[in-house]
Amino acid sequence: MTNPHRHLGVDIGLSGLIKWIRYPLVNSETVGLDVVTSVADRFDGAFAHQLLRDCLVLLDSPLAGRDIEILWLAGTFREFDVERLGIDGRAWLRQIADICTDRIRRDDPSFEPEAVAPIVDDATKEAVRTEIRSVGPALEQATAHHPYNALDGVVPAMEQAADVEADLGFRLLLWALKAYSVPISEARYERYLALGDELGLGEDVVDDRDFTIWPDLMD
Repeated sequence: MTNPHRHLGVDIGLSGLIKWIRYPLVNSETVGLDVVTSVADRFDGAFAHQLLRDCLVLLDSPLAGRDIEILWLAGTFREFDVERLGIDGRAWLRQIADICTDRIRRDDPSFEPEAVAPIVDDATKEAVRTEIRSVGPALEQATAHHPYNALDGVVPAMEQAADVEADLGFRLLLWALKAYSVPISEARYERYLALGDELGLGEDVVDDRDFTIWPDLMD
């Protein structure tokens, strides 16, 4: 599937929204929806296309609402805590999708969202799953045992996301690692850049200088 809105020079889709909704602290559903509306309007509305696609891919997947919540909470460091606000993960994605649809219709009134087929590539899917398994113990330690933003079940949720689509699973993994300041080695960082290139992501999507890199860390 060719996506003319994919290369925007910034992180894209749901992972891009996760970055923007964390700063500043968003602590109500109304404020959260305001941020979604603002982000969907970026690049003259081009961002809405990629964001809508990511939401539809997850909504059409077997992931439970709780798994989607975990993916969201991990990327946002629970700074926009849908669990505390009582928002189901699937319901939250539907609200985001509706906002994106409304933004796209401003330019194309006849637009109707359609089911999106995930990009299936067994090689890249296995590469992303390998990275999740490799960094899994450190990610689990950082999330499940965090002193004030603890979150269980992150690694299994990431594996499920990668099974749905490697690209989206990889981007969500990167934000969980950044949000919880999981240290990675130089070698792992280089692998992430290479994998991002293989997935057709720009370097600015993979690395926005938020990684915690320990040069002496061994994989």
